[in-house]
Amino acid sequence: KPLLTSAARKRSFEKAKLLRSQPAQIVEPRGLLYIQQREFAVTTPRDGSVSILGSDDATTCHLVVLRHTGSGATCLTHCDGSDTEAEVSLIMSSVKSFSNTEEYGRLEVHLVGGFNDDRQLSQKLTNQLLRAFDLQPDDVHLVTFCVTELNDREEKDIHFPIIYGIAVNVKTAEIFPATFPEKGPDEDLRSAHILMGAALTNIYDAKMEQLHIGPYFWRPFPHVDFWLEQDDKQILQNLSTSPLAEPPHFVSHIRSTLTFLKEHPFPSQSLFPDRKPRIYKKNEEGLWEQVCSDKI
Repeated sequence: KPLLTSAARKRSFEKAKLLRSQPAQIVEPRGLLYIQQREFAVTTPRDGSVSILGSDDATTCHLVVLRHTGSGATCLTHCDGSDTEAEVSLIMSSVKSFSNTEEYGRLEVHLVGGFNDDRQLSQKLTNQLLRAFDLQPDDVHLVTFCVTELNDREEKDIHFPIIYGIAVNVKTAEIFPATFPEKGPDEDLRSAHILMGAALTNIYDAKMEQLHIGPYFWRPFPHVDFWLEQDDKQILQNLSTSPLAEPPHFVSHIRSTLTFLKEHPFPSQSLFPDRKPRIYKKNEEGLWEQVCSDKI
């Protein structure tokens, strides 16, 4: 049956209203797995390392939480509309891999993000996500629908998202607006991978409780010196889908990523000469620590 039935619409709109009314909580890095754009991760309440999945800085992007109520398997992804149908199939199969078919429970989805942007990119992505979930052979129940016009505020004729980021507690299933002072590890490396046109990537092995980054490969970024010479306005106009609604750190984040790409034109030589991922585990303080690959 379609995801957005009238009953689901009413319930999920109420949930959206509740979510919009909550101030964003600052989530510290302890126990956190931060998800960047075009990344996803799945884990369960049994995870001894990660208790919070989080992502932010979504303007026209949407944040998608998919959870199986029986196994508690929870996925968070940050979608930008690059290949929505394939991405939804991928997160569906990832969550289902933690739940056996006889298990009691159902699949629930929460959609958050986007706003009434001039180019209507948010609306297009909302429609793509609804269609992609409708095409799934499994029943998926829409629980939170806080997207596009339902996540829009207007200030002096300029539109902005109300919620830019969310966190999900994998133990309790609570979802709340959030910001994240720490977006690591390897923030620039992961951002570079996205800027160079990456497909949606699973970054976490829940069974081993390990974060896997890479190996990633790209060609030198074209005209990187030219872009680094541009002023903030030019970077905003050309490298953002919504220049007027970006968070204040957007330009410094892009500059940092471009600088990283300039320093690593050939990651196969400078970053991944052994063709192995960078692997991290949480230490006793709940923070990510790199593990030597020969110890695994």
